[in-house]
Amino acid sequence: MRSSSIALVLLAASSPVARAQSKPADNNRFGLRDIFELEWAADPQISPDGKRIAFERSSFDVMKDRPRASLWSVNTDGTDLRPLLDPARQAGSPRWSPDGSRLLFAATLDGKSDIFVRWMDSGQEAKLTHLEESPSALAWSPNGKWIAFTMFVPEEPKPFVQLPSPPDGADWGPPIKFIDQVQYRFDGRGYLRRGHDHIFVLPAEGGTARQLTSGPFDDGAPKWTPDGASIVFSANRRPDAEHEPLDTEIHEVSVNSGEVKSLTNRRGPDLDPAVSPDGKLIAYTGFDDRRQGYQVTRLYIMNRDGSGTHAVGTLDRDVGGITWSRDSKGLYFQYDDQGDTKIAFITPTGQTTTIAAGLGGLDLGRPYGGGSFSVSDAGRIAFNQTSPDHPADVAVVAAGQAVQRLTRLNDDLFGTKTLGAVEEIWYQSSFDKRRVQGWIVKPPGFDPSKKYPLVLEIHGGPFANYGVRYASEIQLYAAAGYVVLYTNPRGSTSYGEEFGNLIHHDYPNHDYDDLMSGVDAVIAKGYIDPASLFVTGGSGGGVLTAWIVGHTNRFRAAVVQKPMINWYSFVLTSDDDATYYRYWFPGFPWENLDQYVKRSPITYVGKVTTPTMLVTGEVDYRTPSSEAEQFYEALKLRKVPTAMVRFPDAPHDISGKPSNMMAKVAYILGWFEKYRGGASPTTP
Repeated sequence: MRSSSIALVLLAASSPVARAQSKPADNNRFGLRDIFELEWAADPQISPDGKRIAFERSSFDVMKDRPRASLWSVNTDGTDLRPLLDPARQAGSPRWSPDGSRLLFAATLDGKSDIFVRWMDSGQEAKLTHLEESPSALAWSPNGKWIAFTMFVPEEPKPFVQLPSPPDGADWGPPIKFIDQVQYRFDGRGYLRRGHDHIFVLPAEGGTARQLTSGPFDDGAPKWTPDGASIVFSANRRPDAEHEPLDTEIHEVSVNSGEVKSLTNRRGPDLDPAVSPDGKLIAYTGFDDRRQGYQVTRLYIMNRDGSGTHAVGTLDRDVGGITWSRDSKGLYFQYDDQGDTKIAFITPTGQTTTIAAGLGGLDLGRPYGGGSFSVSDAGRIAFNQTSPDHPADVAVVAAGQAVQRLTRLNDDLFGTKTLGAVEEIWYQSSFDKRRVQGWIVKPPGFDPSKKYPLVLEIHGGPFANYGVRYASEIQLYAAAGYVVLYTNPRGSTSYGEEFGNLIHHDYPNHDYDDLMSGVDAVIAKGYIDPASLFVTGGSGGGVLTAWIVGHTNRFRAAVVQKPMINWYSFVLTSDDDATYYRYWFPGFPWENLDQYVKRSPITYVGKVTTPTMLVTGEVDYRTPSSEAEQFYEALKLRKVPTAMVRFPDAPHDISGKPSNMMAKVAYILGWFEKYRGGASPTTP
């Protein structure tokens, strides 16, 4: 059982959380403990002949309270689903050799991660490396004789001062940190070690990995040229990269000499290079940096030598995951459109055809986008597919054909559960009559003649989107008897650059109007109790929740999760401060004080009367705990009902550990129940 010490304000045994959890569970509804039973499919890799798919089958280890992944495979007709390795082994990143005879993967053995290869005809396996650091971005050379990957190369800085050594047996405490970088810590990674990511090459039969790139730069995923003589990659190799973190270029490194040359040169990110199989063109993604908060990532193509760069297509959506067709006549890519992630094909002249939708399902907590796909030589596509009733499963599709879902990893769980039905809604914002998209999730057994409490759940980002995807946390709110509304207010992605930039240097502001209009639209349907409204959200959603309670008292209670509360302190303590002050604001806070003050929720804390709980991770370096602490203490001083729940082991992704997701939802529902009054919903 989780210790109650995660709450700063301890809740007694008679608290709403304890009472709710003591009620009999409805076994037909999705419950807190069911989180540990979830499974999902990640990184589906289709064989070159299009007959088999290798993928990571992931689940939660209930004893170690963390995700675990093992390698499985399935035929593209849905038959022969089986493990490729002992499911107890932690393994991932499967990559087929060009001829499909071998499968490369990374696995943890004796506590260390290394590169392994499996011969598919015999099942024999070999460990190819003995690395000091974990490899990533594994890539076969076109002839199958070499493997490229990236790996962190640590650096030992010269001590700034020389101190006497302690006597034998003395304890002088942990080492002192001397910090002189702009970015010295990163969410999920902690305080950063000195060093950089570089590209290595390794003979496919094993041996000693050779470092190919070097210097004070972080080099991106390697992409081989068809002749195997060079590798292209994206990296920011500016001498002032710390201060211009987005300005990456496409580079080429010679496998023989290690000579590096740049193929692009513009202000802005150049990312994800892909060389055409005929060796004539390089495609990549990026944008001309105009210092806007949101800028659509477009597709570009250039000649192999870096000349002739031009944008391809007119799609007003972010392009990602680009992959050339085997005949070099076009590229497959993925993009988000109105809360749905799709796969499409585009020709070099810009003609675009959508092939499939429903890509994603890797964020188990909330309905964010994500996911990936791979393409066989003949154009058959494997991808992870989701919908509101299941996380990521393996699916396959070819142009002009229907999608086939190949796995049903959670049928054993959801076959006995009734999930909340999800309904799309479009409504007009009260501010400027723009159409805003959202989704309503109704409790199992919903009766439209009854009145239900409503939870407004707000996404983070703010440049992100919710959609028609699985979401455990939202389903748990619905299972507890709440109608849930989640929306994509202005600033959300998947609606084009103009809609995303409506909050440029104006966030939070009129996205508040979008959210309140959504609440009004659901109330107008007649099944919501207007006196039982609740609101919560995380990260950017935490910002907006704090903003909401400072601008209205219509909600009975609020839970502000991992928020930004004071923009001035945030841009100087967050892990990406070199970006925020430049793209989200006109400049430094001391030079633009009015902007920072008027857009900070702390400015309006004197107007808050809504009982408000704060939720924070104590090792969150994206929105540090000091942000939540400011709002909490201000409310305490004003005697507004408040509490703070602190997760001592959690970064920004509090729900990354299943027990944390479970506890977070329980505390949120407990807080809402405490202030709901009347009949209480049951915490599942």
